[in-house]
Amino acid sequence: MPWLIDYRPACSTRDRDGACLIALSIALAFSASPAFAQEVSGSPASDDAPAVDLQAGQVPVPAPPPGVTLPQVEPVISDKEFNSAIPALDARDDPELDKPLESIEAFERKLAGQQSSAKPEEGQSAPLGSAALSDEDATEEIGDAPVRDSELTTPLPPIDQFEVAPVQFAQDAPADDKEVEVAYRVDIEGLDAADKEADIDIASEFRALSALEKGDGKAANAAMVRARLNEDSQLLQTILASEGWYSPEVRTRLVPARDDKNKALTAVLSVTPGKRYVFSDIVVKADPTEPANLIASNLGLKIGEPIVADRVQGAEAQVAVALPENGYPFAQVGDRDILLDQDSGEGVYTLPVTVGPRGRFDGFVTDGNLAFGVDHVGVLARFKRGELYDSRKVDDLRKALVATNLFRAVSVEPVKGGQAVGDGTEYVTLDVHQEAGPPRTVAGSLGYAAGEGLTAEATWTHRNMFPPEGALIGHAIAGTQQQGAGVTFRRSNAGKRDRTFEMTAEAFHNAYDAYSAYTGRLAARISRDSTPIWQKRHTYAYGMELLATAETDYDAASGDRKRRTYYIAGVNGQVGFDTTNDLLNPTEGYRLTALVQPETTVNRGFNPYVRARLDASTYYSVNDSLVLAGRVRLGTIQGAGLFDIAPSRRLYAGGGGSVRGYSYQGLGEQAPDGKPVGGRSLNEASFEARYRFGNYGVVGFVDAGQAYRETMPQFSDLRYGVGIGGRFYTNFGPVRLDVATPLGRKPGESRINIYVSIGQAF
Repeated sequence: MPWLIDYRPACSTRDRDGACLIALSIALAFSASPAFAQEVSGSPASDDAPAVDLQAGQVPVPAPPPGVTLPQVEPVISDKEFNSAIPALDARDDPELDKPLESIEAFERKLAGQQSSAKPEEGQSAPLGSAALSDEDATEEIGDAPVRDSELTTPLPPIDQFEVAPVQFAQDAPADDKEVEVAYRVDIEGLDAADKEADIDIASEFRALSALEKGDGKAANAAMVRARLNEDSQLLQTILASEGWYSPEVRTRLVPARDDKNKALTAVLSVTPGKRYVFSDIVVKADPTEPANLIASNLGLKIGEPIVADRVQGAEAQVAVALPENGYPFAQVGDRDILLDQDSGEGVYTLPVTVGPRGRFDGFVTDGNLAFGVDHVGVLARFKRGELYDSRKVDDLRKALVATNLFRAVSVEPVKGGQAVGDGTEYVTLDVHQEAGPPRTVAGSLGYAAGEGLTAEATWTHRNMFPPEGALIGHAIAGTQQQGAGVTFRRSNAGKRDRTFEMTAEAFHNAYDAYSAYTGRLAARISRDSTPIWQKRHTYAYGMELLATAETDYDAASGDRKRRTYYIAGVNGQVGFDTTNDLLNPTEGYRLTALVQPETTVNRGFNPYVRARLDASTYYSVNDSLVLAGRVRLGTIQGAGLFDIAPSRRLYAGGGGSVRGYSYQGLGEQAPDGKPVGGRSLNEASFEARYRFGNYGVVGFVDAGQAYRETMPQFSDLRYGVGIGGRFYTNFGPVRLDVATPLGRKPGESRINIYVSIGQAF
């Protein structure tokens, strides 16, 4: 039952606003088979069936089947009202109304002609029926249509790799709402040859920075794996370029799992490194220098070697360092230029360098919040006016200023003086900018050792009360076996770099097993000492001291301990040699220290004697974590009998800094009351194995030693202590806790001894 609808708008009638009223004429061509007519009307179709009156708008309604009664429906409007509302159609207004309808075949031929002659607007593609298509056929077939989707030309994957993901509807989603992870592994192809040729392990460098490796083989979905794969492709190209392969080809693909056992995707990066570029020429644009090969000898790049980024940057940095070290304080290294030839795989390297004037040291100027004046800056410098400028000496001066601990910030910069020296150089002034920091410091420490008990110490320091670098230090100590207080004046860099002058006045009380003493002390000392900031290879110290002390000592005649007063005057001298790499926590090198103290006791006469001690220690790193350390100590007192020497000036062994496992001063000759009396000689030795992991460490140790009545060490009757210790490493040195026990313990000796302090035992 075909229907033909002819829809024709006409503007013969307009509304009050001027808009067209559309007159609709509908032509219905109706034909039906006799069977259809019979089904609708309930009677056989015949040629006498009433015709359809199109212009009257009447369509015959077939009668209902027998026995069916249709409901009565009132019309919305009458036929008369409907016909009067439709404007009359007049062929004179539109001649097309009287023309017969064209056939379907003619209509299709006309439509095809219109499409073939149509011209696309700017930016539009030609219509599919256009004559501009490939075979000039206006009725183009689908097979000749232009292909605009690149996916249509992509070859199909092998059937064994084709994966169909089932569609999951909302009602099929897991109830636990957990994210479904995708597992993957990474495979790199074609990198072996470049890896062997490069100075670095390219594969290891890639894996250290790879987004895929950081994902630990897991991703939320395959799209995330693809994104990481693309990112790693760029990373691999960057790494290869840094090693001289500037035109590598990196292809990526995701390979799905091929069996049920291995369900992980494989992210594959296939690498073709290409040519490795080399230097064909090295050009330095700079003024002449003295010596003439100063830049070339420090640049270190050679024609024919690969263009490696690290080598280039290192060579330029070496030039930037070498020029100021050889008299050119204002030299500047410009931006490099490397011109690459893709055909030959070569590059021309060009480096501009601004050398500037060659200079010699002049004087100093200083500004800012001053801690001291310009004269003291000159004391800290290790160079003199007229010497060739050397940036290493300027750095040394900067370190010395920092080591004073007087500055919040300090800088040293060269300034052009403009005054010619006469040999092609000019004077350079150093500008020292000072920002003084808080001069006062309050500090405290707490320790414990067997035989010494608990000890707390506090200090107050004004580091610059008497400029330059004149410090006043007050200190006090309170413990179970020692108490005291004192004051010290210290001038650092006293007239000379690294020289310290110190005067001390103090009074203290010590109550040990060996003796009890009330002591007053005056001392003066000049020294060159190491500090944690400025460790020195050679050190020295010399000075004098006066002591007045009342001490208990064993009286053999009475068999009791009596207090005696001693007045002691002495001088001392010490030298040291240190090759270790750290003052508080050495891991390599050795140390030697020798101390000589000529003294006299003014007590019912003049009794001179000489105290001497030799210390040596060595350190060896087995690896980054394990250090082996050992030390020996020898001591002697010559020129006086044992009981003519004040008990506090005798030699003792035992304790945290001596032989661990025994109480402080617990070794040596014992009086009948079981307390030590000290000796005139001693020998000690220690061995430690120090293992560190992060900021913590563990130490196993063995100590040995003894003190003797004789004036020379006897190396007999040695006592041994063994133990284990813990270390907590801080930025100011390790904090140690040692637990030790004596071997061959005797009655009265503790089974366990504990020592806590700052710094290693030696």
